[in-house]
Amino acid sequence: MAHVVGVVALDGVIPFDLSIPCEVFGRAVEADGAPFYEVRVCGESTEVRARPFGLRVPYGLDALPSVDTLVIPGIDDPTVAVAPAVLGAIRQAWGGGARIASICSGAFVLAATGLLDGRRATTHWLGAGHLAERYPTIDVDPNTLFVDEGRIITSAGASAGLDMCLHLVRRDLGQAAAAHAARLAVAPLDRDGGQAQFIRHAPPRASASLAPVLEWILENIERPLSIAAMAARAGMSERTFARRFQEQTGTTPMRWFSSARIRRGQELLESGRAPVDQVALASGFASPVTFRSVFRKVTGISPAAYRARFNANASQPGEACGLPRIPPFRS
Repeated sequence: MAHVVGVVALDGVIPFDLSIPCEVFGRAVEADGAPFYEVRVCGESTEVRARPFGLRVPYGLDALPSVDTLVIPGIDDPTVAVAPAVLGAIRQAWGGGARIASICSGAFVLAATGLLDGRRATTHWLGAGHLAERYPTIDVDPNTLFVDEGRIITSAGASAGLDMCLHLVRRDLGQAAAAHAARLAVAPLDRDGGQAQFIRHAPPRASASLAPVLEWILENIERPLSIAAMAARAGMSERTFARRFQEQTGTTPMRWFSSARIRRGQELLESGRAPVDQVALASGFASPVTFRSVFRKVTGISPAAYRARFNANASQPGEACGLPRIPPFRS
């Protein structure tokens, strides 16, 4: 049975926010290529205003209580009172066990239900102050792309909604499925929730791009690369490299490096049967204990549990290791 995703289309919905969950979840597939999600767009009425055009909505609010995941896109004016019927339908979905996510100013709609009280949440940085002032019991974090509180997930504006939806696909189906969805969306999969919302980009000069360096880092992910080695590869001083890296990726070199190593570990756990200790080494962790600790912190589960969930062919971990040959180090 498909995992049903209900997307709430309120009057004044931001079209880009509405399209993100439709595209990401609509294209995500299981390992055998079968669709995992069924997306249903639900509204107060059959016609919804969406900035310069109107939309016909196929489902009503009565469809929300039975969804598995409910997504609330942003709306143009978050100060407008939300209809009691909408709030009631969202609360019913929550009571039925649904996972609820908001994009951008959709956090204001979610906040109006009371479900964010006492929780950490985010929204577009332009509205973060207003959200905190209007709902003082919410711990508003304006400096993150998305906040995952388990069954409640909130994201910042625009492309941060894409990051959040890909994160949910990764939670449901694993790294490979999320990477496939990201490729179809021509989107990066290397932005985690803790990255800053506002990223300053360097001037558009070919020499300023760090893409070749990032590719080189990924090719040598299992090596103990230092910031000095990365900076030398980029032909920069360590200070300049760290500044450019922050500007172009929104995070620090070592944090990005650590996240990339965990993603490599996820890929290996999904595709092979190597013991976790070998996966740790192939992912660049000198200590399997450290790998297990960091992996659990990032994914919420142990490497063994992750493999059991996302690798149907790993029933005999002692056999073929499935690890790629470690290439020689290239400086």
